[in-house]
Amino acid sequence: MRILLVEDEQDLAHWLARTLAQQSGIVVDWVGDGQMADLRLQQEDFDAVVLDLGLPGIDGRTVLERMRERDDRTPVLVLTARDSLAERVGTLKNGADDFLAKPFLLDELEARLQALVRRSRGREHPRLSCGPLQFDVAAQRFSMAGDALPLTPREHAVLLALIQRSGEPVGKQSILDRVFLGDRDVNLQVIEVLVFRLRKKLLGRGVQIVTLRGLGYCLEEAQGRGVAGAALQGP
Repeated sequence: MRILLVEDEQDLAHWLARTLAQQSGIVVDWVGDGQMADLRLQQEDFDAVVLDLGLPGIDGRTVLERMRERDDRTPVLVLTARDSLAERVGTLKNGADDFLAKPFLLDELEARLQALVRRSRGREHPRLSCGPLQFDVAAQRFSMAGDALPLTPREHAVLLALIQRSGEPVGKQSILDRVFLGDRDVNLQVIEVLVFRLRKKLLGRGVQIVTLRGLGYCLEEAQGRGVAGAALQGP
């Protein structure tokens, strides 16, 4: 899971990022003001957002309103010290998915995040599929025409990133961040190798990974002839 933490308390943000990564493998990108959060959310994809309301620049409520105005459905967990009933109701009406008051327990924050992401994926994709390729969300398993598709853990992670946005381009850096959980020592060539391996496993089976120059990779159903040539194109 990759989340965007929007929090102006630097010590709290660093502690959260470090602890969530160590305890749960959650990748946390942190920004300390609303303007930067709004920009990042327009440029990148996240599994969830943890959003403080009292931010410099533009406040958290404005960030949330802008997200929903452009139909950004990323789950948002609001984190704030203002714990009145009116505050909770108003925040939820403005588009938040959940609300957690400070101070909070880390285990509760993590559990709420996991539940938000799980519900979001299930609501948007009751069954993830692209042509004959299907992903069972509950079993976390890929299959082709009912038969299990054998994949290494990293191949599985790359294909999951693609099928969650099948028909749309997914950038190499976005895939890298999801597969390697923020490991800065891994370069983009590793993603190219993994995509090449996946193309061989999908070759001639009705689904393919297409390279869109300057945009990334796109998983799509193969149409007509020439599938083999398209599936094994370069990175």
